[in-house]
Amino acid sequence: MTGRWRRIPWTMSFLATFLALFVIVTAARADQLDAAKLAGALVRISATILPDSQSARSLGTEREGTGVVIDGSGLILTIGYTILEASQLQVTTGEGRGYPAEFVAYDQASGFGLLRAGMGFSAAPVRLGDSDAIKEGERAMVLTRQGSNGVQPVLIAAKREFAGYWEYLLDEAIFTTPPIMGFNGAALIDRKGELVGIGSLIVRDAVPAHGGIPGNMFVPVSALKPILADLLAFGRRQEPARPWLGVTLREEQGRLMVERVTPQSPAATVGIQPGDMIVGVAGQRPKGLADFYRKVWGLGPAGVTVPLELLRGPKLEPVAVPSADRYSTLKLNPSF
Repeated sequence: MTGRWRRIPWTMSFLATFLALFVIVTAARADQLDAAKLAGALVRISATILPDSQSARSLGTEREGTGVVIDGSGLILTIGYTILEASQLQVTTGEGRGYPAEFVAYDQASGFGLLRAGMGFSAAPVRLGDSDAIKEGERAMVLTRQGSNGVQPVLIAAKREFAGYWEYLLDEAIFTTPPIMGFNGAALIDRKGELVGIGSLIVRDAVPAHGGIPGNMFVPVSALKPILADLLAFGRRQEPARPWLGVTLREEQGRLMVERVTPQSPAATVGIQPGDMIVGVAGQRPKGLADFYRKVWGLGPAGVTVPLELLRGPKLEPVAVPSADRYSTLKLNPSF
């Protein structure tokens, strides 16, 4: 009986969200003509990844996702992990026509990837919107080339910091609900019909209250605009790279547990192992995953030595990690 009563607030919250979304679905019917037009700018991306690449170990060698055409030359924006270290890329339109594509850029800090379709490809682009202006509680649309339902109404559930276990941090990400399964590279479209986010993840806590309501995390396009010229000219942003350690981390009550160490990474070379607990960086206690990243990145650019304190069982051990530029470990050659 006690456990049943504890679940009631979460159930009521979920029911309220469901009813709100029912209203959104009804209102969205009037927008279906615009949605169909916008969907013409979406493609399905098929990527074949180099088998000896770093990302193949965790993400596989065959990947699919959605891409959004953002200019008249066939430039396509997606989430970077879909095309990272690809040896071959193809895009397919809603009419089923396939076109070869080439890798253009990858940005580790934001997570964005760019590719360009060729050989006669043509599509009306979607305009980049103002992701800073979209508010919690607003309705929006998600368009995807994956799954049976390519257009789905959503609610902007939250805008907040996001820290990923793969040495990744956004100062502000966009969270939506209900969850969309074909999320990677999906387009988040505001009520003006403009692109405000690119789908990255499915999450359990789009709304953290009452035990969490599931949804998706989108990378806001505000993170693209300042670096777009660099990505087109150089394939990456032109600023000092952040120090990379090569650890996959899990946060447990403020402490950081090492779950995985990338082979031949800086962390691997100094003997950091799964099960190690990181309790200090440069003489300070990190307050969580995001704080840990900021402390590491605040020490200097890639190549700086990062002093860590590890807890192994009852023993506290200092370790100096000579950080690296992650780009130097990736196979980012043009597609062929």
